[in-house]
Amino acid sequence: MHNTEFLTRQKRLLEKMQPNSICLVPGSNLVTRSRDTEYPFRQDSYFQYLCAFPEPEAWLVLSNHQDYSKELCVLFCLDKDPAMEIWHGRRSGPKQAIQQYPVNRAYALDELDEQLLDLIDGHQHVYFAQGLGHDTDDLVFSLLQALRDSPKQSKQAPSSLIDVRIILDEMRLIKSASEIDLMRQAAAVATQAHIRAMQFVEAGKNEYHLEAEIHHEFAMQGAKYPAYSTIVGAGDNACILHYTENNQGLNAGDLVLIDAGCEWQGYASDITRTFPVSGAFSNEQKQLYELVLNAQLAAFDVIKPDNTIKQASDVAIAVITQGLIDLGILKGELTDNIERQTYRQFYMHGLSHWLGLDVHDVGNYKIDGQDRPLKTGMVLTVEPGIYIAPDADVDSKWCGIGIRIEDNLLITQSGHENLTLAAPKTISDIEALMSKKSG
Repeated sequence: MHNTEFLTRQKRLLEKMQPNSICLVPGSNLVTRSRDTEYPFRQDSYFQYLCAFPEPEAWLVLSNHQDYSKELCVLFCLDKDPAMEIWHGRRSGPKQAIQQYPVNRAYALDELDEQLLDLIDGHQHVYFAQGLGHDTDDLVFSLLQALRDSPKQSKQAPSSLIDVRIILDEMRLIKSASEIDLMRQAAAVATQAHIRAMQFVEAGKNEYHLEAEIHHEFAMQGAKYPAYSTIVGAGDNACILHYTENNQGLNAGDLVLIDAGCEWQGYASDITRTFPVSGAFSNEQKQLYELVLNAQLAAFDVIKPDNTIKQASDVAIAVITQGLIDLGILKGELTDNIERQTYRQFYMHGLSHWLGLDVHDVGNYKIDGQDRPLKTGMVLTVEPGIYIAPDADVDSKWCGIGIRIEDNLLITQSGHENLTLAAPKTISDIEALMSKKSG
């Protein structure tokens, strides 16, 4: 993504802030995994949204103070250190950072406290993500107190603190053309990984074999990391919504549910497909699978500008509930079952969530207590499911079957675009693909 994209976002943020304001955005730090090893570094999403700088322990400071002839964007980062770089990798340092990234000033991290004191001085408002990190809160409050304690030095502390997420979450909710391109690529890579899993699966293998195939496909296409912990649930493991052990065998006759997406330049995909280990659905599996698919397709009809996620969810719930009644899994009339939410013992999660830099992306689902209308540029998942536990009080032929189908939809002016359409999901397409297993 070109620097002009980040500069545009910075300018929009500053325009939405109160006059004479300063915004502080810390990047992520390395997180210890055990003793002297760390988890792979992943930049903070707010920081990533405003500046592509990819190193840990960085800070971004933006100001619209009237004394500046143009918007000020300052980066603090780790300084060059040949000895540390031998051990831990190259650093940009301030001089290189100002040449390569969308900032107009850069300082070494060890200057942060001193420079921030001067930068904050004279501003009326401070924007930052309050409560997101104790270290950030402590630093901001200590700097404000230092300014308040220095009236004889003509220092002036800001009079108000404002949560910057109020602005940034709304900005992130509507994707730009550049963001949509990245999300299409994330969806395309994850789609190929799901296809690979369908062609690889067979009885006698393990859930972690499928996980390995998926992650290998991600990496081979340049998406180094999954966007979240991959779920590979075979048999009744599919009835555990966030099952991630992925260490059980694959048995003939079972379904396997895979919920997996990759991260492409920070942007997530999130796909779920459910398919038979042996390549063919049983009669009971077919009936429940078609029910979930019909619910998703009915929800799709509602996913368009000015409609709401709740409207789509209500449609999916009605389809699933009626289908469960028709199959004898639920008893009684549709209206009564929906009112009493009897379906929730088999479909217990929501239909959708926002998607973007985070797999469960930011943005309010309600405005002033009302369900938010969908707008062009939003990206969301649509993921109905049915999960019948092994000990459910139903006919045993249904027990232990878990099914979810999840796609990623971009809201367009005329309706929506399914970014993950190429991942097979009809019974005929899945069975046809699996008949060509790679082995």
